[in-house]
Amino acid sequence: MKKKFSTKWKASKQPRKQRKYLANAPLHLKRKLLAVNLSKELRKKYEKRNIVLRKGDIAKVMRGKFKKKQGKVSEIKTKLLKVFVEGIQVKKLDGSKVNVSLKPSNLQIVELNLEDNKRRKSLGIKTKKEEVKKETKKSDTQKKSPEVKK
Repeated sequence: MKKKFSTKWKASKQPRKQRKYLANAPLHLKRKLLAVNLSKELRKKYEKRNIVLRKGDIAKVMRGKFKKKQGKVSEIKTKLLKVFVEGIQVKKLDGSKVNVSLKPSNLQIVELNLEDNKRRKSLGIKTKKEEVKKETKKSDTQKKSPEVKK
């Protein structure tokens, strides 16, 4: 089998080909695979079902050993499609603690990190500057009286 990523590949029932597609996918496509479901409140608020996970979001674990635990996303490894959440750790035999890598499909976003303007724009949230500009434009158009031609 060729190792290079194929853009013409559509789908396959064979798990080995699906794993190969994921392993060899370029980073811009792997980033899209880091999309995580939103909680019911966030779904209603932003009218989206899922969104790409980012550092700083608060995520809840829905499956596995750490089910129902939640914490802040501390690290995301796009290349490996793994997510690390604060407070979700395992104790090693030597006594030290190690963060557990989680799959994004097993997570749910409870709270979004809205510090970045790009993310706000993608969700349709207006910044304070944009709101002020919009209000000033409305007031300017109202002040100008329409000219009547005879």
